[in-house]
Formats: sequence, C-alpha cells, structure tokens
Amino acid sequence: MRFSARTIWHRLEERVKAHVLICMLACYLTWHLRRAWAPLTFTDEDPPAGSDPVAPASRSARARARAKASRQHDQAGRPYRSFRGLLTHLATLTRNQVRSAGAPAAVPMLAEPTSEQREAFQLIGAPIPLTLK
Repeated sequence: MRFSARTIWHRLEERVKAHVLICMLACYLTWHLRRAWAPLTFTDEDPPAGSDPVAPASRSARARARAKASRQHDQAGRPYRSFRGLLTHLATLTRNQVRSAGAPAAVPMLAEPTSEQREAFQLIGAPIPLTLK
C-alpha cells in the first residue's frame, strides 16, 4: 500500500504534523481492513513473489480461479466485491428512528445485517453496533 497525502494549506508546524499523523493513521487502518476483509474481496491473498521488479505482475492460482468464476461469487453465493464496494455495502447497515402515528416517542430500529455484513464484522473481531454512542 502506498502512502499519499494531498497538498495541505496548514502553516503552523503542529497542524502539519497533525495532518500527516491523521493521513498515516488512515493508511494504517485501511491496510488492516484490506487484510482482514481479503476473503470477501477480489484481493489476491497469496501474491507470488517476483524476482524481477520490472516484470509484469502475476496472480496466484486462487486469484485466477476467482477471476475465472462465471459469476464471481463465493461458495455461499455472495458476490466478491472491491474494497470500496464492500465499504459501500457496509454503509447500508443503518439505524432508523421509527415513529408510528400518535406515538409520543420514536423507536430506534437497526436494519437486518446481511450475511456478508455479519462476516465483515466477524473478520475484524468487532460486534455489529446495536446503538450509536
């Protein structure tokens, strides 16, 4: 993974350092999530080690098998996604406030997580949040 930071317009040294720290933390978090969620994405989990740095990249047998799959689904029938696609799918797990006619208070309801969303949380070792704090 490559570290990149956009042009920043901070002038104070502490702010520049804070900006770089936040960018590094975001890169570190992304690196960990990509590794943990590799079974759910198109990520090549076992890239072959190349001896020549300028040779074209090659895929592992597992990655070639995923790419050849006609519909590109796993054994459970779920589609493989890109990392961004998985994040987009996880964003559909919402908490809504439901208020019925005449009721004085709204009732919080969490959308039912899909099997893929459940597995994503299991892979990072975190429970699905039932409440927002």
